Amino acid sequence: MHPTPPLQFDQPTMMVVPWHDPIVDSIGHDVRGTYVELFWLNVLGPSATWALRRLVTGLDAYPLGYELDLGDTASALGLSYSRGTSNTFVRALHRCVLFGAMQPLPDGLAVRRRMPPVAARHLARMPAPLTELHARWVVRECTLDDLQRARTLAAAMMAAGDEPAAIERQLLAVGVPPAAATTVLAGPAAA
Repeated sequence: MHPTPPLQFDQPTMMVVPWHDPIVDSIGHDVRGTYVELFWLNVLGPSATWALRRLVTGLDAYPLGYELDLGDTASALGLSYSRGTSNTFVRALHRCVLFGAMQPLPDGLAVRRRMPPVAARHLARMPAPLTELHARWVVRECTLDDLQRARTLAAAMMAAGDEPAAIERQLLAVGVPPAAATTVLAGPAAA
């Protein structure tokens, strides 16, 4: 096993590249989606969650990777930044690494575009209403009527130009079960 290089913050910029993980990419949740907002936010914290989302948004524009200006990004997120490791932006990035949302590379970070399901040890620390919601969320059973309704609504939203993360939130808001929303958006019709 190779040792993980430490995060280096002695330069004003660093490279951000996608972290390809076939297993998590197939079962995970978009970092800008409702699942991450509901359940990973409790684990990562708000600053780390927003930093993760911002870095992934950069990967939308530059899928192979890009150079991130640390000071500008921290400022855009309302976080402090100075060279070194004693500031809110660097602590947010360290939290992302600690919980497996990012991994250090010699010249930057590899960033997950999809997050795995929250681990049981994290769920055990969540408030009861959140763990109950998670239990309902992970139920993979849904009826054919649920799937048909989700497909019809998602197709109309996509035709209107809505983004997948917005479609997921809208499907959930109108009462589509999470399993149906996730299945429809992950399927070939979502492409």
